[in-house]
Amino acid sequence: MHELTIATALLDQVLEAARQASLRRVIAVEVRCGEARQVVPDALQLAFETVSASTLAAGAALSIVEVPLEARCRHCHRSFRARIDNYVCPGCGRADAELVAGDDIILQSLTGDTWQDGPS
Repeated sequence: MHELTIATALLDQVLEAARQASLRRVIAVEVRCGEARQVVPDALQLAFETVSASTLAAGAALSIVEVPLEARCRHCHRSFRARIDNYVCPGCGRADAELVAGDDIILQSLTGDTWQDGPS
């Protein structure tokens, strides 16, 4: 289950961002997952809940936005919606494409409470 590895790396980023923003608690996290990464959203949710359990991100809502694969043909420069098993350009029929979207996992945003009034 590679979602556990992803959740652990995501939590590291969340905690570092929370530290830099002086958050005392993380309430919500949004992550963009490219289709090429083949993330199972329910598995990532469960893994994130597990790894964040005893941290300031415990109980944070995890929102997962799936990003479809988009490719651009290196031959005719047409952009098209690719599939994991098919990178053939619908314009020229060549399978010589570069991915331009859908191959990343990105921490998009996080929301939390600050220490404005001191620790509570």
